[in-house]
Amino acid sequence: MSPVNDDVVRLVGIQDTPLSVDEVLKSLDDAGSGGLVLFVGRVRDHDSGKGVTGLAYSAHPTALDRLRDVCARVAEEYDVTGLAAVHRVGDLAIGDLAVVVATTAAHRGSSFDASRALIDTLKAEVPIWKHQLFTDGTEEWVGAP
Repeated sequence: MSPVNDDVVRLVGIQDTPLSVDEVLKSLDDAGSGGLVLFVGRVRDHDSGKGVTGLAYSAHPTALDRLRDVCARVAEEYDVTGLAAVHRVGDLAIGDLAVVVATTAAHRGSSFDASRALIDTLKAEVPIWKHQLFTDGTEEWVGAP
């Protein structure tokens, strides 16, 4: 994961190592932002009424470029001063962080709106797929074409 050379889009990454909320927050630190909204997606122990034992995320080779595009569009559409988005790939356990997105703005409303748009658009458009393993021995791919 590397910082992005842009005044608003500050950190974008897809990585196979644990995510750091502190790294995301540090990338967005500035004196002009009165609001910071952070969303952390974690691996939960259930889905659709089934127990989950773990999962793995896989990313298409274009996923990082697509994530950068999503970040740039959100930064352009919303009145934000900073934006960061990182996603994990590989094997994850229950409780592990899967995605961290955050935005900063002069006021909280813009930051809330932008953060919601960022995570929703990321999930809809970035080719990252989830392979869930269930306690009953079954498995499921989520988001795969």
